[in-house]
Amino acid sequence: MRDPRFPGYADTRSTIVFERGALRCVVTTDHGHTHGARHAASALKVEGTRGAAVATMGVNLNYPSGVPDTLEFAAGDRWRSVRLRGSWFPDAFAGTMSNLQRFAAGEDRRLVTSVADAARTMALVEACYRSARAGFTKISAGR
Repeated sequence: MRDPRFPGYADTRSTIVFERGALRCVVTTDHGHTHGARHAASALKVEGTRGAAVATMGVNLNYPSGVPDTLEFAAGDRWRSVRLRGSWFPDAFAGTMSNLQRFAAGEDRRLVTSVADAARTMALVEACYRSARAGFTKISAGR
């Protein structure tokens, strides 16, 4: 969703819902939230029949300095926290780029990600954009 305060950006607020069988994933972000930290959102929530997990991407909650990322999971009604090192951003990118450079130099035997995986990720992003343009109807990203 566009925010009129940021006319040069296409999407600064998102609620994305993925459903497949009994699995439901909800992504909630609002990069321009200015109404206090209590209800600011930058999270990924995955729920299934045997458990759930919630990850918070802290960089978006107090940009640009951010707050620590969090990860919690539950099997039943007992939630547990997972201790995390680093930050989703930029650490998620630093690891894959380091692996790519080491692979190109012959130091790593395999890539931890693939072009096919990147293409599937972009297909999913594009499906979200098509869904938004279509008025939030269900759109398939394919497999």
